[in-house]
Amino acid sequence: MKRAMILAGTVAVLMVGGQVAAADGKAVFEKTCKGCHTGMKPKMGDKAAWAPLIAQGADALTASVMKGKKPMPPKGGAANEADAKAAVEYMISQNK
Repeated sequence: MKRAMILAGTVAVLMVGGQVAAADGKAVFEKTCKGCHTGMKPKMGDKAAWAPLIAQGADALTASVMKGKKPMPPKGGAANEADAKAAVEYMISQNK
């Protein structure tokens, strides 16, 4: 019984953690990415511009963001790789 309760608690924490990551992606975008991706390419909402990028996959996009690409600084200005990845996943979800 004790193991079942621990397992249930662990699963609940992991499920909530996944929801928080999605919310963090939006927060990182709003704080770090929005300024450029509303005025420069690829603009949020421009599905045609995002389609070839999305086709590369989230891992490839995250790797590109981590390196930086003029005029985007490394990590896209995000604090760390987890924030950059969350922002990439959020932008992908909004531009499909």
